[in-house]
Amino acid sequence: MSFAAVITSALILGGIGLTFGTLIALANRRLFVWEDPRIDGVSELLPGTNCGACGFAGCRAFAEGLIARRAQPAECTVMGSDDVADVADYMEVEAGEVTRRVARLLCAGGCDVAVQQADYLGLQTCAAAAAVASGGKGCTWGCTGLADCRDVCDLDAIYMNEYDLPVVIPDRCTACGDCVEACPVDLFVLMPLDHKLLVQCKSLLEGDEAEALCSVACNACERCVLDAAPGVIEMVNGLAVVDYSKNDLAAPEAIARCPTGAIVWCEGAQFQSKPGLVRSAVS
Repeated sequence: MSFAAVITSALILGGIGLTFGTLIALANRRLFVWEDPRIDGVSELLPGTNCGACGFAGCRAFAEGLIARRAQPAECTVMGSDDVADVADYMEVEAGEVTRRVARLLCAGGCDVAVQQADYLGLQTCAAAAAVASGGKGCTWGCTGLADCRDVCDLDAIYMNEYDLPVVIPDRCTACGDCVEACPVDLFVLMPLDHKLLVQCKSLLEGDEAEALCSVACNACERCVLDAAPGVIEMVNGLAVVDYSKNDLAAPEAIARCPTGAIVWCEGAQFQSKPGLVRSAVS
């Protein structure tokens, strides 16, 4: 190859490189999206769990929401008060106030009180059992007890007690909603901690028929409706339903005459049912 050919090749390659380099530089300048450097700083202060309890897709998305003033530091339910304060100080904003929520289980029918009509030997998941007559449990609305909710909880906020019922540890729960999605019979609900009246039953049976399958079932006796302030509780399809828009009127008196203990008064980790009977949500 002659010297002239080498020079020509080099010039051609150099020209191509220069052309594409120029085009890339122009495209970068044209398409450049500026990002507030504080997002990285805030992200480093966040827990990194990406649980979604704050309503954002993950911790970085939450950091972007904080910088854009679309969220408050206190909306991260994983951080403790000191960590929330650190984020607020970094951003030079108020931490804000958010009503804390936790997951609540709408079933108290463990193996000690609920009738088991058959032995379930299939795949040991709630989803599989729910597809086969609730795994043999008499009440088809009740908890199957196979711990899908516990298994999806990344924060170890749920454990199974000795009666094969999931128990939520309020101090660890961030209300991310994973247990709500995992339960095939929709027994979990995310509730503000100040919502203290809770009906732990979803059975649509009434009277003796309901109690025959589970001794803590709501039997539609309507005593709670009569004992609560007007409008706080109503019977819908044979099941007591709390109107939380009237939560300010709710009081423990509503559970006083419940014959089965299906309706409870929640104080954090303590569930009080019948007078003098308190069962702990955390043992």
